[in-house]
Amino acid sequence: MSDFDPFKDKDGGLAVQEAKPKLKRPPLYKVILLNDDFTPMDFVIEILMDFFAMSEEKATQVMLQVHTQGVGVCGMYSKDVAETKVYIVNDYSREHHHPLMCSMEEV
Repeated sequence: MSDFDPFKDKDGGLAVQEAKPKLKRPPLYKVILLNDDFTPMDFVIEILMDFFAMSEEKATQVMLQVHTQGVGVCGMYSKDVAETKVYIVNDYSREHHHPLMCSMEEV
């Protein structure tokens, strides 16, 4: 009979296999524009093209969604990126004297 034991290492101690931590992806956040009755449609399209890299056609679609449904999704990002985009859009809107509001919510 052999003294080989697969559960013991060469020093006679117990062999231990390192557990790999299970990592999950961080949550994504939707950046959304909220409708108001004062911000011009052209300004909304400008925001979408400049800050969310949308084509004019895509920006127009999202702007119409905001206009007709009250809200439109600009994109999905990590928390830090979403917070930054919300801040930049809201600040830009205020600078240009428009009440357009941008917010974020977890997906």
